[in-house]
Amino acid sequence: MIDSSLRCGTTAILGRPNVGKSTLLNALVGERVSIVTARPHTTRHRILGVVTRDAGQILYLDTPGLHAQARRAMNRSLNRAVHAAVSEADVAVQVIEAGRWNDEDEAVYAAITSARIPRLLALNKLDRIRDKGKLLPFVEQLCAQHEFDEVFWLSAQRGEGIAELERGILTRLPPGEPVFDADTFTDRSERFLCAELVREQLMRQLGEELPYATTVEIENFKSRDDGLTEIAAMVWVEREGQKKIVIGSGGERLKKIGAAARRNIEKLLGRRVFLKLWVKVREGWSDDEAILKRFGYE
Repeated sequence: MIDSSLRCGTTAILGRPNVGKSTLLNALVGERVSIVTARPHTTRHRILGVVTRDAGQILYLDTPGLHAQARRAMNRSLNRAVHAAVSEADVAVQVIEAGRWNDEDEAVYAAITSARIPRLLALNKLDRIRDKGKLLPFVEQLCAQHEFDEVFWLSAQRGEGIAELERGILTRLPPGEPVFDADTFTDRSERFLCAELVREQLMRQLGEELPYATTVEIENFKSRDDGLTEIAAMVWVEREGQKKIVIGSGGERLKKIGAAARRNIEKLLGRRVFLKLWVKVREGWSDDEAILKRFGYE
């Protein structure tokens, strides 16, 4: 018999690039599910985070930032992931930077209104606003022009407002039994999460030099009887010049990227890791639908 008091459903976390969606997902789940950098377009996949409470289970979907201009196959793929998340969701949370609303935010709102589901507004990065009182007119005007069921004030970075948002989501989910076991926090494989942790270091350590046409593919993932996990990963770039940037003089950059990624992977897996990285050129991969599919883009 189904417990009618329990709730279970999908919540899409949506917003323009770099408003803190992945940081919010990690805060809500309490685990490092999605990689985080200061760079826009860090998230390239729909990432599922699972939270189980006494009242029910929330399936969070972290989504890429919606691209206003989708000229390349990669951008179109990311936009499809956003719209697919909206179509699957029972609740939508639009994340914005507190005090800012631009054309990209408007495009996200338009995507949300295509589905008849509860819409919640999350004003993030409140810790960067000194005078919170100045936000009241901004919110009043925004809500006068857009229909949101509730507004939440939070700082995902500091974990502020997270519990209130979670309660607001739970009350709007449909009745249902949990889909995942209570100890599950994502449906993504260890291989996928490890590849993301390598890509996170590429973005963090290379800064402005990093080519966005870079992805990571795990070629070998083996757990040995002695407790060591061997991982071989290929870093794909589009031009020879990009390969030289990633490797660095004498291979030093790639070594630093690998060392930092290995430490984070060991924390994730809870065991020792031997990580080997290579860099290879595949011209135009980010504008090739077939190759994108091979690399796991939806």
